[in-house]
Amino acid sequence: MVEIHAILAPTDFSGHSERAVRYACGLAARLGEDLHLVHILSEILPPGPDPLLMPVMPPEFYQENEDRAKVTLGRLLDPAWGSPRSVITAVRWGSPVESVVSYAIDHRIDLIVIATHGRTGLSHVLLGSVAERIVRESPCPVLTLRDPHRGSVRSTP
Repeated sequence: MVEIHAILAPTDFSGHSERAVRYACGLAARLGEDLHLVHILSEILPPGPDPLLMPVMPPEFYQENEDRAKVTLGRLLDPAWGSPRSVITAVRWGSPVESVVSYAIDHRIDLIVIATHGRTGLSHVLLGSVAERIVRESPCPVLTLRDPHRGSVRSTP
């Protein structure tokens, strides 16, 4: 039997992820369990092949981005979505996939609810899929929600 006590909803603050957060919030509220919201901030990548040419950002840059993300996470939930037992928010720096998987392990998450952009074809090959990689690497079940406004990949007869 699957028991769900802690639900994780990673968010990039997009419309896609808002839908997943709303779903996760409602599910956590119905189950009377904890909801974890996490936002991942990516490090700045060097623009060229030489990492020594990468601009050095002042510490204030990182702190301001982290503070802004924390404020946004704190305002993210709409009371109409339900009231989980508790809401835990976190901001992490790093790769989205590794950070979400690591968070799930560290906090004994039972279910991850994540949005997928539903990219297909060349854009999927070039950009990859964060949601797909999280599904493959997650220590727990992952519920993916696709944008209902995107067309189906199946052709109709």
